[in-house]
Amino acid sequence: MSDENNNMLGMSDTARLRMDVLGLMLKGASYAALLVIGVWLFVYVFVIIGWLLPEDSKFAPDPTPLSSVVETVETLPYA
Repeated sequence: MSDENNNMLGMSDTARLRMDVLGLMLKGASYAALLVIGVWLFVYVFVIIGWLLPEDSKFAPDPTPLSSVVETVETLPYA
């Protein structure tokens, strides 16, 4: 029995290994593409919601004007 053509496809071990590596790289690239497209769709949904809001809501004043003010706390010096 020959060691070069002992797999089901009748190709050498080197060619089979290259095809396996290519398949795994394409699988990983497709997962990454799905993740990127999912993030884009997630952001795009918020853009569409922003378009549907009335124009006056975009120019309204901040409902909590004191939320951006940071209070400073005086600390006592170490004794």
